Amino acid sequence: MRGAFTQLRRLLFASILCMLAAAALTFVVDPLQLFRSSRLALYSDDTRVQNAGLIRSQSFDTVFMGTSLAIHFRQSDIDRALSVHSLKLAMTGSNSRQQAFVLEQAIDRGARRVIWAMDDFIFVDAADIEADPYLPVDLYRGTVKGIASYLFSATMAKESLFALLRSVPPLRQPLARAAPFLPVKFAMPDVDDIYALPRDFDVARDYNAKKTLAAFSYITHPARSRFLGEGYDYEAMVRHFEQDAIGLIARHPGVTFDVYLPPYSILQFVAMRDASPETLKIVTDLTARIAQRLTQLPNVRLHDFRAIKAVTHDLNNYGDVIHHSPLVDAMVLRWLASGEYRVDPKAPLKSLNELKAQVEAYRVPQP
Repeated sequence: MRGAFTQLRRLLFASILCMLAAAALTFVVDPLQLFRSSRLALYSDDTRVQNAGLIRSQSFDTVFMGTSLAIHFRQSDIDRALSVHSLKLAMTGSNSRQQAFVLEQAIDRGARRVIWAMDDFIFVDAADIEADPYLPVDLYRGTVKGIASYLFSATMAKESLFALLRSVPPLRQPLARAAPFLPVKFAMPDVDDIYALPRDFDVARDYNAKKTLAAFSYITHPARSRFLGEGYDYEAMVRHFEQDAIGLIARHPGVTFDVYLPPYSILQFVAMRDASPETLKIVTDLTARIAQRLTQLPNVRLHDFRAIKAVTHDLNNYGDVIHHSPLVDAMVLRWLASGEYRVDPKAPLKSLNELKAQVEAYRVPQP
């Protein structure tokens, strides 16, 4: 019996030793750069986790927020176009609760300007931020729970070991080439490449009218058209807009917010017109509320890019009915810099009325 207890104690001691060693490795390497910046840092496309480290490790005066419509922008392009020192924090599929929480952390770390791609669907009802299973709020806040979950994470220990091995000069190039085929997330050496398309990306292959029309046909098919309105509840969306967007902006009067309504293709709205008109009404009513509220706030500049016919009616600019190409990314930055499509506080519904007229008149091209 004594021998069994001895073996158990040894096993327990060995387990604790392994856990402490893994935690020490994560602390020393610090793949998220929560404790210190590193010249040898590697980055991940897991933006909900990676952003917690970026906010702590990077220097910036401007943050860029959005969903998948904003995910492919490069920080270097934002900096060049707007003369800022930016940090991209866009998160695919994110909602307004998540975005407002992350933006608050960035503002607390010194951001004086926010560029916010505000999709209407970010305001759908979802879990409160404290109960959100997808965003590690304690990691952002640096609580004991958050730090412990980071240090004692087997995943982070694995990432730390990979980063440590990659810092060895003879292994650096072989591991860099092998990284896409290994079960590791932190593999990008340049923060500018986080969720950015390769510079030699074939735009015409993935963004063209054929794909856009195919996506339109898919979402308007009677078997699937009900999904166009999934999550669209006007009262809930207004509530989240007021709490998450207006609340954040009001708490930070010294921060400038450049909010823009992204240039969806015209087919996004036509799909609603033809297959879910009640959803289109919710979207236009919500837009009216957003425009009227935001244009009255002194620290907000609202830009509406959805009625720019030369862009939104050119279906070659899109990969589906909403996601626009990198060529349009560059246009968005130029429009933000020039203020050409800034919404006039004296006529907050002008661009919305233009969009409504375009949607009503549009006829879908036949294949």
